[in-house]
Amino acid sequence: MEAGEAIDNEALAEAYELALSLEKTGERAGAIEAWRAVLALDPADHGGAAIRLAALGAEAPPRRMPDAYVETLFDQHASAFDDILVEQLGYTVPVLLAEALRKAAPGPYERGLDLGCGTGLTGGALSEFVTTFIGLDISEAMVAEADDRDVYDGLYVAEAEDFLENIGDAEDDFDLIVATDVLPYIGDPTRLFAGMARKARPSAVVGFSTESFEAGDGEAGYRVLPTHRYAHDPVYIAEELEKVGFELLYNPVITVRMEQGNPAPGYLFLARKN
Repeated sequence: MEAGEAIDNEALAEAYELALSLEKTGERAGAIEAWRAVLALDPADHGGAAIRLAALGAEAPPRRMPDAYVETLFDQHASAFDDILVEQLGYTVPVLLAEALRKAAPGPYERGLDLGCGTGLTGGALSEFVTTFIGLDISEAMVAEADDRDVYDGLYVAEAEDFLENIGDAEDDFDLIVATDVLPYIGDPTRLFAGMARKARPSAVVGFSTESFEAGDGEAGYRVLPTHRYAHDPVYIAEELEKVGFELLYNPVITVRMEQGNPAPGYLFLARKN
C-alpha cells in the first residue's frame, strides 16, 4: 500500500479475522502469512500485526508497539477499562507502587508526572505523595476517563517518549515520574529512560512496572510474550537505568495481573536520579 492511500476496511477486517482464526487454531504458518497480509493492508498497524508476528517467532520484536495499535486498543476499552483490569484481571500495580514509595521514597513530591495514566488509577493511588500531578496518555478516550476521575492538575493526549523529548523548559521538570503498565507496550526502554532523565529534577524518583523473564547469554533484554505484551529482563532494565544516571532504590517481585487464572510475574522499579 502506498503512503496516504486509503485503507480498504472491508478487506482489512476479513484479513484480520482470518489471521486471528488461524492463530487461535494453532495453524502457525497460515497465521504468519495472514498477519503479513494484514500488515500490508494497514502499514500503520492498528491491529497489532507486527506484535503478533513477533510473538509467533516470525519477525524480530519491534522497538515498541505501533502508536496506532496502542491508541486503538485503549480507545476501544476505555469505558470498561477499570472493570477489565481491576475486577477481572486483579491488577493492583498502582497500589503496590504506593506501598513501595512509602517504604523506599516517601517524598513528598512537588511535581509528578504519570506516563500512560490511563483512567487515573495510578493518579488516585499516588495523590497523597504529589502536590501537582500531571497525567498523559496516547488514548484520548482514556484521558477523558481520567479527567472524570479528577485526580490530576493537568492532562495531555500524547505518546510518552515524544512528550518527554519535546516538553519545554526546566520549570516543567518533575521530581516524581511514574509509568505503571507502560513497559509492556515498549520493548526497548532506552528512549523512554533518556526522556525520564531529561525531565527529572536532581534526586528525582522514577517508578514503573514491568512484566518479566530472565534473558539467557546473548539474548535481548526484552521479548514479546504469547499475550502480545513485552516482558523485560530485570538485570537489563537496571543496567539501562544506570546508563542514564539513575540509581536503583527498590526492586520487588510482583504479580502484575492474572492471565487465564495464572499470575503474570513482574517487577516494580524505584530509582533515583544521581
